[in-house]
Amino acid sequence: MIKLAGLGRTIGAAAVIFSAVMVPVLKAQDVSEEQLKAARAAITAIGATNGFDNILPNLAARAKTSLIQASPNYEDLISKTVDEKALELAARRADLEHEAATIYAKTFTIDELNAIAAFYGSDAGKKLLNNGPIASREMLKAADIWAAGISRDLNAATSKALESTLVPKTEAAPAGTQPAQ
Repeated sequence: MIKLAGLGRTIGAAAVIFSAVMVPVLKAQDVSEEQLKAARAAITAIGATNGFDNILPNLAARAKTSLIQASPNYEDLISKTVDEKALELAARRADLEHEAATIYAKTFTIDELNAIAAFYGSDAGKKLLNNGPIASREMLKAADIWAAGISRDLNAATSKALESTLVPKTEAAPAGTQPAQ
């Protein structure tokens, strides 16, 4: 009886592991080539994966630094070897592009992806990509200035409106006397 319970737990664990591994693989197959093509065009147009270009060079630089610290006498050999191995791994960048395209293909319809690619491939879309961060930064500055002014005016207006209610009125002192200090 105890062996059957253990077997049941093993089968249950295997089912959980199988579903965790296989469900994403099966879902990835739900994406058609047409969706992937449209997703790749959209990703290229917006430069969605451009920020990933430095991953491998940064990892290679980190590996060099670590290995050279451990064996400083072999700096040239380490640098050469890391560079060679990094170049061998560079082809795997396509895997990341495929994953990104799959994510976009699952997130957007083909028509949406084509519209994204068309817009960001246009002059206006390119200008938005180039100047959008600058415009956003300037808008945040404007919002900070506006908020400071609103805060100042709100505090002043509120203080003025509540002044007569919250501040006790002092009785006028008779002529010729000085108020108590």
